[in-house]
This record gives sequence, structure tokens and C-alpha cells, in this order.
Amino acid sequence: MEKKISDKTIEQWIKEKPIISDMIAYKPVFWVNDALKDEEAATYDNLELTWTDVLEAEERWIRFAPLISKLFPETEKQNGIIESALVELPDMKAAISNIYKIAVEGRMFLKCDNALPVAGSIKARGGIYEVLKHAEHLAVSHNMLNKDQDYSQLAGAEFRQFLSRYSLAVGSTGNLGLSIGIMGAALGFKVTVHMSADAKQWKKDLLRSKGVTVIEYESDYSKAVEEGRKLALQDAMCHFVDDEHSKDLFLGYSAAAIRLKRQLEEKNIKVDKQNPLFVYLPCGVGGAPGGICFGLKQLFKENVHCFFVEPTHSPCMLLGLATGENDHVSVQDFGIDNITEGDGLAVGRASGFVGKVMENLLSGIYTIEDDELYKLLAMLKDSENIEIEPSAAASLMGPMALMAVENGVDYIRNNMLEQCMNDATHIAWSTGGSFVPVDMKRDFYIKGKRLLGE
Repeated sequence: MEKKISDKTIEQWIKEKPIISDMIAYKPVFWVNDALKDEEAATYDNLELTWTDVLEAEERWIRFAPLISKLFPETEKQNGIIESALVELPDMKAAISNIYKIAVEGRMFLKCDNALPVAGSIKARGGIYEVLKHAEHLAVSHNMLNKDQDYSQLAGAEFRQFLSRYSLAVGSTGNLGLSIGIMGAALGFKVTVHMSADAKQWKKDLLRSKGVTVIEYESDYSKAVEEGRKLALQDAMCHFVDDEHSKDLFLGYSAAAIRLKRQLEEKNIKVDKQNPLFVYLPCGVGGAPGGICFGLKQLFKENVHCFFVEPTHSPCMLLGLATGENDHVSVQDFGIDNITEGDGLAVGRASGFVGKVMENLLSGIYTIEDDELYKLLAMLKDSENIEIEPSAAASLMGPMALMAVENGVDYIRNNMLEQCMNDATHIAWSTGGSFVPVDMKRDFYIKGKRLLGE
């Protein structure tokens, strides 16, 4: 008897959603979300998410800034605010045109979360935020802190001793574990990170050097999360950071929209009907790109167009949204192996929570082959002298996919954007890289140059 996925065979799914045929064959695809709605029309019934929640998240970041500045001197210049630069990429844009023979209309920027302080990746936003919120909750509920006080006192011995009674746990492919582990250990928590098979050894070594317990699994991300959740539930003093369901992670990421709006204003970049904003976000389980997309859509409404990007071997969010089955399907259900060099994106089943929020907000998803990650990484190093990790490079394909792939061109035409593209702003979100060991960065670059034939 042929295997069924949500009451349909794979052949039936392909007949209903032909794009699945190319996905199973590991071919790059560009999917446009037919369920996209204007922000005013989108609803969040039962999700309990509002713009007020995003503002509260930003206020919490500000309250914790004095503590962050004290614990991590590299943040002093930004007064304890964990934020990254928005950098224009004129030479990368020219390199894309030269190598891929595609003219990118509009201006192209990189949101440099590859250089975020403390954790070196986009996970510094959500992961660190959830740790801070939990620490605040514990301190306030035990009458050791009120929200009007100077939070830098949390760095003191009394608070560290208090927080050392509590534990944190998380399942991770790598970068989320780093953010939870580094901040959790700095505050005094006992931290356990459950790492999937695709997590890089250097990330495990770095965590252990911070006093974090690392438990390794031979299976993928979903298993690491499942086992981590199970063990955490057995300990009343343990808080499990649930990457698949956490609203706190999601809101920590969403505050990035407020910061980005400020950066665009500082550069005198308009975002309106005549000046559309396109944002390309690498996607694993979905929390980071989902949170950022949610915040941006709240601010810029129909004038921002958010696209996720996933590896051809791990297109979990695309499968969930295209089938309408969300987290009820995995890439493995369709025979897709979930093996990719973009380790932070090696996720077989998307967050059901994020998928539900994204179903009316996300413009689309494109997939990318691993070799292209290395090519784009090397091109960025040569053209702009910026070093990132392979998964982060996925975002750089966005403007090309939008303007060269038939579905992307259709999206521009159907949204009546043809006359606006010269005035468009494209932001590739760079999700990680600064903590990667120097020898690995060199190997990434050499591989990219070889694939470019140089």
C-alpha cells in the first residue's frame, strides 16, 4: 500500500501542487504565496500577537541594555543595544550582474546580523531576548528587582547565585544554542544545549568552553528539540526555549523591524508604494525570519515584500505553506533528505506557530542549491570584503530570483511594481558568520572560488 501524507499519496500531492515535483527532485523553485493579504486584512486569531507586544519587546531590550553593556564590553559603543549595521552593496550588485548576467534594479543592502555582538548571528535577537525575559521574570517574581531599577545589578554575585538555582535548555542546529548558552551562562544559569547531527563541532566546543552542557544526537534538529523538551519537562526549575513554538523568541526577533526602520530613515530611504522594500530572509524552523517579517509588515504594510529562502534539501516552511498542512508534514515525508551545508537551515519540519502567522503575510519562498551558497559567499568577500557563513549567503540570491525567475517576474507584474523597481530597496539578511573559525572561513572562500571557476 502506497504511503499517504495527510490522506494523500505523493502522486496526489504533486497533481494538486506541481511545484512539489521539482522540490522532490532538489530543483530550485520560486513559490509565490496566493494567500498573501494586506496587513489590515491579515488576522491573528488565537495567536495573541499584537504590535504592542513588539513595542514591549523593544522596551525590555532597552531595560537590559546597561546589563548587556556590563557583561559584554564589545557592546559598550552601542550602549548595550545588540544591533547590526545596514550596509549598501554596490560592488556585490555589480558582481551579480557580471557573473549571473542579471541586472538588479534598485539598491541592494546587507543587514549584517553576521556581525551581531555577543552571539555572532541573528539568534542573538530571539535567543538572548528569551533568556533575558526569563531572568527578569524570576528576579521580579522573587522581589529581587523592579522594572524601574538599573538592570546592570543583575551582573552582581547575589543575582548570579540566585539564577544558578535555575536551568535553561534548548534544542538547536547551532546558532540558537550559542545565543542561549552564552547569555545564559553569563547570567549564572545552568544551560544544556541539545545539538543535532548537523551542528558544527566548533559551536559545540565554544559552548563547552563557556561551561554549557552539550548533548549530541545522531539524528536531525527535530529529534534534538523533542528530546530536549522531554528532559526539561522533568525538571521544575528548568525553562525550555522552544524554537518551534516560542512567542518570546518570535517577539525578540520582531523588534528588529523597529531598528531597521530607524536605519532606513537615517539613510533617507523611503518605503512607500513608489519605493517598495524587498527583504530576503534565510529560514530554518522559521522563528527568526517569521518574527522579522511580522514586525516589518506591521510597520510597512503592503509596501514591504518578505521572501524566505531555504536549501533545496530542507524546504520545510515551503512544504508546510504550499500544501496548507503546516507542521503536519516534513521534508522526510516526501523523501527529501534534509542534508545541507547551510547548517542553520537544516530543519525538516517548520514551526506550526510561525507557519500560521506567515500564511497571510509572506510574499513567497525560493530555494537555493548548496553550491550557490559558496559562490555568493566568495563573491561577497571579493566585492565588499564581508565574510559570512554559507547559510547566510542564501539571502543574496533574493534579488536575482525575483527578477530572473518566471514566478518572481509574475509577482512584480501582478503587484503592479514594474514601474517602481528602479526605486526599490533590496535587503539581504545575513544571519551569521563572525564567530566561524578563521580556517573554516578560508575553506568556505576557497570552495566558493573553485565553484566560480576562479
